[in-house]
Amino acid sequence: MPPTPDRRPVLFTGGTVLTMDDQHTVLSDADLLVVDDRIAEVGRGLSAPDGAEVIDASGGIVMPGMIDTHRHMWQTAMRAYGADWTLTQYFVWYYLEHGAKFRPEDVRAGNLLSAWDALEAGVTTTVDWSHGLQTVDHAEAAVDALRAVPGRFVLAYGNIQAAPWEWTADPAVRSFFDRNRGSDGDMLGFQLAFDVTGDPAFPEKAAFELARDLGLPVTTHAGVWGATNDDGIRLMHEHGFMQPDTVYVHAATLTTDSYHRIAATGGSISVSTESEQSAGQGYPDLAGAPSRHPRLAVDGHLGVVEQRPVQRHAHHARRRPLARAPRGARGGRHRHPLAPARRAGRRLGDPRWCPRAGPRRPRPPHRRREG
Repeated sequence: MPPTPDRRPVLFTGGTVLTMDDQHTVLSDADLLVVDDRIAEVGRGLSAPDGAEVIDASGGIVMPGMIDTHRHMWQTAMRAYGADWTLTQYFVWYYLEHGAKFRPEDVRAGNLLSAWDALEAGVTTTVDWSHGLQTVDHAEAAVDALRAVPGRFVLAYGNIQAAPWEWTADPAVRSFFDRNRGSDGDMLGFQLAFDVTGDPAFPEKAAFELARDLGLPVTTHAGVWGATNDDGIRLMHEHGFMQPDTVYVHAATLTTDSYHRIAATGGSISVSTESEQSAGQGYPDLAGAPSRHPRLAVDGHLGVVEQRPVQRHAHHARRRPLARAPRGARGGRHRHPLAPARRAGRRLGDPRWCPRAGPRRPRPPHRRREG
């Protein structure tokens, strides 16, 4: 029986094939055959099966799709608007002001644009760290956009406008997962996304318990200047909520003790070096962290300028080339997730920043007249 049109074999010919094997083998002028969504053969001079689609990959690279472990896809609706912002400016603009006004259709637009952008860049699996889901309607809009794009996505459900122990207690959130989980095979997965502020009372326990009840992994911003710190890691560990499938995003201001706790429980670190170094989030210790190999992420298109090489400097992170983090990067406890943004709004000192209007345009340099 001939293959159906949507399941035809695909043969890539004449490309540079990155095999991703243990020896890091690279094959030049090579072919790769895909049958039934699986790589069937790699080599030179491969024959195309009957009905196969043949793609000339000469001059190109054939490799597995990349994985982005942390991207705020909804923020792509304001793509590159905050490319020169510090972390405090981001907090105020997105957490306190304009981000709070996003409608479900705005979230859908951002997700749709971000999902197609990821595929165009060779990222075939993306974790949508979606902390703009103020209502279940926002979540449905986010999922609708992800389902409209032929990639693999994980919706990390979050709501920065409410405390995690509040929004996870909403029965509508549990109903959302009951409706949407398992209907898309392995093309759409789910996580819970929230941060642990370090409050000794550990109010985030309720959110972790929901994740455990639903069998969902947790992804959390850890070690971010002014927001999360070692206290959050310690509380998670003491209460038994550090799991092998937990992902710690940034981990930029943590001490060795926290890194060891992450490693001992099998967790992973997600590094977004572009935003960490340019926005002043801290310096992820890629060389000293004893956890698994760090995973890479874009973070958000709000602060990424597409003309810059986004992840090129990841291995230079320990040299601290670009960050603008103020002193006291490891300090502070905040009961509510918006507390860092509120504090930042009170003390912003950047002369280009107007709290209600966003960053002002810097004046152009004075030019001397010729003649």
